[in-house]
Amino acid sequence: MESLYDNIFQISDFPKRILLGLNDGSCNLKCPICYVHGNSKSEKVLKGKMSFENASYIFNEVKNTGIFVSPVLWSEPLLIEKLFNYLLLMKKSGLNIFINTNGLNLSKEMAKYFVLIPIHSIFISIDATTPDTLKKVRGIDNLDKIKNSVFMLLQERKELLSPRIGVSFVESSFNSHERSDFISFWLEHVDVVRVNYVYEDNRIKNLKYSEKRVTCGALYDTMAINHKGDVPICCLDSFNKTNMGNVFEEGVKNVWNGEKFQEMRKLHETGQYKKIPLCARCDVWTNYLIKETVSNGVLIRESPIMTYYNRLDRMNTWHSRIR
Repeated sequence: MESLYDNIFQISDFPKRILLGLNDGSCNLKCPICYVHGNSKSEKVLKGKMSFENASYIFNEVKNTGIFVSPVLWSEPLLIEKLFNYLLLMKKSGLNIFINTNGLNLSKEMAKYFVLIPIHSIFISIDATTPDTLKKVRGIDNLDKIKNSVFMLLQERKELLSPRIGVSFVESSFNSHERSDFISFWLEHVDVVRVNYVYEDNRIKNLKYSEKRVTCGALYDTMAINHKGDVPICCLDSFNKTNMGNVFEEGVKNVWNGEKFQEMRKLHETGQYKKIPLCARCDVWTNYLIKETVSNGVLIRESPIMTYYNRLDRMNTWHSRIR
């Protein structure tokens, strides 16, 4: 096994990744399997927008650090008003942009812009190979529309290296029988396929692993910031029960290296996970236990939670931070 971080106890001035709530609580779907927006859960989600001025404040502080930034936490990025303005500012600030989207609102204009900037990578969530299964997983059956979004991106990018284009599959009891066909089909077209298990009730459903618990790497590489500037312990605190500080008041660097985060890290390093309610039952830490294999022209990076199938002939923009 290898770790995604070199030294678990080493803290940089800034996180490697920032998940930014530019448009918290906004999604055009209520997928039954979604931890945040599924069914009635969306009523509890913190909702609101981050102003361009506040976003600029963050980008200015982390300028030219090469940090990877997502424009959303648990929301649909293509619903962000004036999204292009935010992305352009991120790019001018020397940041790497990665996007996860359901693809339903992707237009040709957007696809061209993602290539023009360019953003670093974009994943389209699909989760099915048939409309019937998509209906069970996502609550919709227009599979062709989502597939067309992927092919639109590929067509706009042509032979360019960026953005890195991938698709994702959240495996559940509804779609597990389609996993193999999904991987086989999409590896013929995209750069990378991501497969992970459903997250619910602070746990990954049906997860199996034998490794002894270790300090969670998210505390050392990823910061989530909601639209108010508040920073939860990690992105899984989607209902904002924790608060490590506010970046608009203290700054990204000060919150990241502040007493509250240091306290949480110390509890993890000393095995006192139960003292943090969110972490007590969580097993997402296993995502930092990676094993790597190569098979039939594909680099497979696998953890108990998530697997990335990376085509070796399309590794030009690959970066281990986001696999």
